[in-house]
Amino acid sequence: MTRPVPAGFTLIELLIVVVIIGLLATIAIPKFSSSRDKALVTSMKSDLRNLLTQQESRLADSGSYATSFPTTIWRPTTGVTGPTIALTADGWTASVGHLSSTKTCSIFVGTTPLAPATKEGVPTCTP
Repeated sequence: MTRPVPAGFTLIELLIVVVIIGLLATIAIPKFSSSRDKALVTSMKSDLRNLLTQQESRLADSGSYATSFPTTIWRPTTGVTGPTIALTADGWTASVGHLSSTKTCSIFVGTTPLAPATKEGVPTCTP
């Protein structure tokens, strides 16, 4: 009595499946990379908006802006570096970066812009 040979995939069929998976991966990986970078930029912009709110609150309370805040009052999101805050004649400037990105974002209040920010109170990031 002979046993039937178990059905399986041929080497060609397996190779075709591997090639298709490879093609899908080359399409998907850049999309995920772009999404990740957008998320990092969003967290930096959010931190600068929160810093703006904190600075305006400080101005209302004490009549001046601050160059730093205790972590109990304000702190950046995990991975965000900075902020580097500088007082100007009529306001302040600040910039942040991220450990996982080469992009930086900045914001300013007053008449002294800090590149790449060009509009007062609007966080802007490098391209």
